[in-house]
Order: sequence, then structure tokens, then C-alpha cells
Amino acid sequence: MDHPERQLRQYRLDTFARHRARVEVLVVLASLLAYFGVRAITEGSEDLALRNAERVVRLQEHLLLDWDMSLNQSVVEHTRLITVFNWIYTWGHWPVIFFCGIYLFVRFPRVYYRTRNAFLVSGAIGLVIFATFPVAPPRLTDLDVVDTVTRWSTSYRFLQPVALTNQYAAMPSLHFGWNLLIAVALVQVLRTPTLRILAGVFPLAMAAAVVITANHFVIDAIVGGMIALLGLVAAIWFERSPHGWEIYRRLVPASGISEGTIPARPGPDQHPPRVTTRRGSQSRGGK
Repeated sequence: MDHPERQLRQYRLDTFARHRARVEVLVVLASLLAYFGVRAITEGSEDLALRNAERVVRLQEHLLLDWDMSLNQSVVEHTRLITVFNWIYTWGHWPVIFFCGIYLFVRFPRVYYRTRNAFLVSGAIGLVIFATFPVAPPRLTDLDVVDTVTRWSTSYRFLQPVALTNQYAAMPSLHFGWNLLIAVALVQVLRTPTLRILAGVFPLAMAAAVVITANHFVIDAIVGGMIALLGLVAAIWFERSPHGWEIYRRLVPASGISEGTIPARPGPDQHPPRVTTRRGSQSRGGK
């Protein structure tokens, strides 16, 4: 039988974890509704979005980054490659973020909160850009590209309905940027070299997918990655500030602060250490 103090402490940790999970679900749902709601209602005009897309194309030509058409045309004749990149674009974003978020929340809360805050900051920056600088994706311009997701896949609209979609939110590509944040978090916490390599490679696959499927320009992915990393820098700064540390200390049990993990439930064979003292070793004081 476990020590009564340990049982009480574990009960408090379990109760706290359940409360923290409920609060976090509400925070995430509210953030997603705000993000997609604002993104949908701030959709810019088509003419302005197409003009801005032309500006992006000219900038890419100046920077020698005009790879959009060549990358798209390199796969349209290969059915299997189209399927692979469509699946990466569709199922490699929100489902990956969802399950990795749960894993980080349960096992590595400190990394989770840092990543979540980076999402919030980069998402807010993205919304400002969507509203003030709408950009049409390559698939809606005059470029000779094929919209592979719309033509050969129906699952994307299941994950993201048209009502919550801003057609002119190509710049920046948070589709890539947020996958980059998840990869950074996983590389920090995973211990198996193979898994860390896979985590590091995956955002590169997403960067290729967003361009090959004609949903983003090359520079959209670059800017999306930069904004995501800017959000991460802001999250780290907040975490290290006295106010941020105090908030984090309240969110994560004290015994898990050093490793950033919630302590595991004690097993049946684990017992508290015994402390023995000699009788008469303490003086009563006085003269």
C-alpha cells in the first residue's frame, strides 16, 4: 500500500491534470474558431489578391525562386506522386498537429505550452497579413499549374470546409510554418535518432507539398517558416520572463518543472524512501 501522503499527492496531480486538460481544450477550440472565423471574414478582394500574387511572382523571379510551375509540372504526370503529396498536404497538417499536440501536452507540458504560444503568436501575425495583403494561390492565377488537391482529392474539404476557407490567404504559408513548429518540438523531446530525423524531414516534405499542389508559392513557405520561428522566439521570451515563468509554474506540477514532464503514477513496487533517525540525536534545547 502506498504511503498516504503519496496517495494524496497523486490524487491532487490527477485532479489538476484533468482540470488543466479541460481548460486547454477550451483555449484551443476558442483559438481555432477565432483563427478560422477571422480568416474567413477578412477575405480580400479577388482583384487585389491577384495583383499581389503577380507581385509575389515578380519577387520570386528576382530572387531566382520561381520554381512553382516546374515543381508542379514535375508530378502531374505521375499518379502515385500526386497521391503522396496530396496526402502529405491534407493529412500531414491538422491530424499531425492534433495528435502531436496531445502527446506533448501529456508527456512534455513545458514544450507543449511553448509550442502552443508560438502557434498563437504566429497565427495572429498571419491574420494581420491575410487581411492587409491578400494573395491568391498559384492555382487561382494564370500560371500553368494544376490544382492537384481539388482535381484528385476530396478529403481536404472534409477537414477544412469551404465556409472556413479564405481563398486568398496564400501568404504566409502557416500550413508549412506550423508543421515546422511541431517538428522543432518533437526534435527536442524524442530520444530515438530515427524518429528525430523523421520529425526534422517532415516539414521539408510539407514545404514541397504546399508548392507542388499549387496551394502556395515558394516564398509563401519561406515567409511562413520565418513567422512561425518568430512566434517561437516570442514564446521562449515569454516563458523566460518572470511573469511567464509564474504562469507556467502554476500550469505544471512542481515536481515536473525540471524535466518539463508530469510525474508518472507510482507503480505498485514503488515506495517512499524510509528516513530513520537515532533516538536522542536531537537535543531538547535549554540549559
